[in-house]
Amino acid sequence: MVGFTHHRAHPNSVGVDTGIELEPLVEEHPPVSPHRRRHVQNVADKPSERWALPHIGLFMAVLSSLFFSLCSLIVKVLADVSPMELAVFRFVGILLPTLPLLIRRGDPPFPKGRRLMLMLRGLVGATSLMLQFYAFRHMPLADASVIVFSVPVFVAVFAKVFLGEPCGLFHGVVILLTVAGVVLIARPPFIFGSLSDAYTTENWWGAAAAIFGTVVAANVYVILRVLKGLHFSVIMTNFAVVALFLTPIVSWMSGDMCVPRCGNERYLILAIGAFSFGGQILLTKALQLEQAGPVSIARTADVVFAFIWQAIFFNELPDMLSLVGALLVTSCVFLTGLRKWVVSLPETSSTRQRLRCLIC
Repeated sequence: MVGFTHHRAHPNSVGVDTGIELEPLVEEHPPVSPHRRRHVQNVADKPSERWALPHIGLFMAVLSSLFFSLCSLIVKVLADVSPMELAVFRFVGILLPTLPLLIRRGDPPFPKGRRLMLMLRGLVGATSLMLQFYAFRHMPLADASVIVFSVPVFVAVFAKVFLGEPCGLFHGVVILLTVAGVVLIARPPFIFGSLSDAYTTENWWGAAAAIFGTVVAANVYVILRVLKGLHFSVIMTNFAVVALFLTPIVSWMSGDMCVPRCGNERYLILAIGAFSFGGQILLTKALQLEQAGPVSIARTADVVFAFIWQAIFFNELPDMLSLVGALLVTSCVFLTGLRKWVVSLPETSSTRQRLRCLIC
């Protein structure tokens, strides 16, 4: 569970939990050195690379969206298990695969000079995920997914505030359109009056959690930017440890901590960890094989899957306001991904010249 200008991801600079950490800020693409061009050409000349399936990275991005959407579906289905408790198992699923990698590499788990930022990253990431899980439980699955998916658009705001990165006309327009889409989905009563009656008090709390979780999640990008020199195993291990300390406390304070009953519940909880890990690996590999822009566009499949699961498993069809809001948000994320691809093209590219309106 969310954008979303970034150079091609490097295996040593990736940090993921729900996929959103792989998304960049608003930085333009640096020029590719002649040495790098020769290296890429040599890799492409290898027989294994020549016979690779075309656009396999985009397929992996769509498949990762499927896995992440299934995690959201399970959170919605397990109505008897607290969302906070499900987050605990999610963080265990993050820690178990990354800890052995950290040990094998021999990197210091708590590097000096970065400990405070690593702790802050854990607190922000855990808070964001708990709020998103709460939203999935207490509002329509598709509506919550669309709001959470809007994270990439809001990253530009925090990159401007905290890092001084550019936030031009394009970013301003897509942010306004995204906010409009979120408002259509959440439907605050002081704007829509009787049209918001379909939302219960529980739905309102879910919408508030989704919006706040999205704002918190956007700050993860800023923190990861500061930590970009660290290997992802260090970042993810610290994230999981801090989250596993925080989440049980929140579950205990809310009185929701319990042991899941035998049967399908335990299998579904295990599936959350498996789907999360699989989605993260697929997204990491997709960003290594394809540019970030096309991958971001492919990940709009998240929203499509959410609408499908909502219709199949909960027999809930979205109303017109939700559909229009989802269209606005998805279009803005699509345009953000398209812009990432355009700015990565050479200055002399005819495609870049035709779409230069996106670079503003």
